[in-house]
Amino acid sequence: MPLTLKDNLHAAGLPTTWGSLLLQDFAPEADEEPVARVRAAGAVILGKTNLPEFAMQGYTGNRRWGTTTNPWNTALTPGGSSGGAVAAVASGCGPLALATDGGGSIRRPASHTHLVGFKPSSGCVPRSGGLPELFLDHEVLGPIARTVGDIVATMQVLAPGFGTLPAAPARARIMFVPRFGDAPVDPDIARLTRETADRLASLGHAVREAGTFDLADAVNAAWPTLSATGLAWMMGQAWHFREFGLAPHASPDSRLCTDGIQATLAAGRAAQAADMFTLLTAVHAARARLATVWSQHDFILTPAAAALPWPAQDIYPPQIDGQSAGPRGHAVFTGLANAAGLPAITLPCGFAQGLPVGLQLMAPRGHDAALLALALQVEAAFPWAGHWPAAVELPS
Repeated sequence: MPLTLKDNLHAAGLPTTWGSLLLQDFAPEADEEPVARVRAAGAVILGKTNLPEFAMQGYTGNRRWGTTTNPWNTALTPGGSSGGAVAAVASGCGPLALATDGGGSIRRPASHTHLVGFKPSSGCVPRSGGLPELFLDHEVLGPIARTVGDIVATMQVLAPGFGTLPAAPARARIMFVPRFGDAPVDPDIARLTRETADRLASLGHAVREAGTFDLADAVNAAWPTLSATGLAWMMGQAWHFREFGLAPHASPDSRLCTDGIQATLAAGRAAQAADMFTLLTAVHAARARLATVWSQHDFILTPAAAALPWPAQDIYPPQIDGQSAGPRGHAVFTGLANAAGLPAITLPCGFAQGLPVGLQLMAPRGHDAALLALALQVEAAFPWAGHWPAAVELPS
């Protein structure tokens, strides 16, 4: 199986740059654990894929390698931070990519490129021997592919004891959440997600639309604290990490970083303990409220992204459906799964203005196999793998 690796994953003999000029000459001597697992299972590693510096933004560009564009429209972004990973699969470089997801970094890019992106439950895929964990266990490693079957096959290698999937549920209880709080959603995305809810109902599932859903609001408001403080922590002791190649007690030259990373670093250095505690309490409250949701539902259905792809050089879309949107306005639907450790998957659900749109399905923590079984059922009923970007030349 040929596959690519996001450039924040260590593979023996291949450079790991993390999209940063600060890691100029580092090449690990050994694979990190998930990479070793797929290599032992017969994976052929094609190479590394681009990402924003330190995998911290929702588009894909950096000072080391430049900007990655979307194969469906090369003037637009594939999203991020796994933009290079999805661009490789969507353009036919290979059928599979391994990437990381610390707030939607697998799922949103998959939705922008007509792919399947899977974020496993926290702890499902063991990790060791890699880069400093700036998102702690909220960031997980997962696969991106054109089909759910390839996702399943990869998870059976990555996750010890994953085994075979259960039968797809005959009548799952699905909560359909079209909007988080009052955050704007592109009208075409909203329409296509609603059509998918109707399709799931046509398969015999009990789909119930939620009213006001503000469960994720506090998490979304506080989520940038995690990356900012994690970055400040790492930069304050970067000489401890072999990837930076620094002398003891030396500091990296942050002036080499992108403007966005410099701003995030400043925010992290200015943060107070109470800021992190605000995030922790938001996560704790969200998990408690989710327990009630899961007592009445098996899955949650949402859009995967709130916006269609935007110009490739822009970090985020400033407006969604005519309303102002901040840096994570496009990303409101995905951070909850990371905060609560839930498995979540993006599946293609149609096209708007010639661009792919994806939906998101979430399940309780540890119910990864059940979620993939439902995804296989959806794929079989409404297949999508035959659609390719116009510029991709398929073999005759």
